[in-house]
Amino acid sequence: MIAASAKIHPLSVVEDGAEVGENVVIGPFCHVGQKVVLGDKVELLSHVVVIGRTQVGSGTKIFPSAVIGGDSQSVHHSAENTLLKIGSNCTIREGVTMNTGTVEHGGETVVGNNNLFLAYAHVAHDCRLGNNIILSNNVMLAGHVTVGDRAILGGGCAVHQFTRVGNNAFVGGLSAVSYDLIPYGMLNGNPGVLGGLNIVGMTRLGFEKPVLHTVRRAYKQIFEGPKSIRENAAAVRDTYLDCPPALEILDFIAHEGDRALSSPNRKR
Repeated sequence: MIAASAKIHPLSVVEDGAEVGENVVIGPFCHVGQKVVLGDKVELLSHVVVIGRTQVGSGTKIFPSAVIGGDSQSVHHSAENTLLKIGSNCTIREGVTMNTGTVEHGGETVVGNNNLFLAYAHVAHDCRLGNNIILSNNVMLAGHVTVGDRAILGGGCAVHQFTRVGNNAFVGGLSAVSYDLIPYGMLNGNPGVLGGLNIVGMTRLGFEKPVLHTVRRAYKQIFEGPKSIRENAAAVRDTYLDCPPALEILDFIAHEGDRALSSPNRKR
């Protein structure tokens, strides 16, 4: 179904079965597949390919040469009717690629709202992305990666499959993220090493100095304590019940992921 208010350039192809919302704009030389749903006010500038079982939320803008909804690149992908779901008000710049999920792992790749994907960033199968995230140019997310709200990933960085990147984390350009990165953490290097807390980002979020000092103290106890990271975190958890950002870090650590935790002590 195509809304009457949609504007579709005559040099574009919208296959039968696609759903196109109100006030959608599709520029020249675009291809929209039969299982695609474009929400209201979506804009495809030109030479955009949206295929597969893909849902694009309202107000999202996609720039030329992006390919959205292609099959997973996993060698185990069975090419069944899996899903890519993109939220509202995202900006997807030139050459970005996003893949649908795999049947073997739930069948969904999910992208939240208000995210910015700069040129040639890649979101692989079964990733889970939150809101207000920035993926800079050429960022590469492998399959099953989770990225929390307001995380910023610098240009050219690569994130290993099944890795978690916490809320408000910052990854420096060209870094290799091979292990889980705590919320508010700052990681740089190849291999990536945890370099402390994203104090600039926390300040921009409005955290006052007493809160920053408390989180710094918790960070020191976790990563410089006498036992393992998880043992240190469990030992101090009750101390920080009244400090939400510190508690967020502790809960992230307590959750057993598929990857180890990034730390300041991991050798290059």
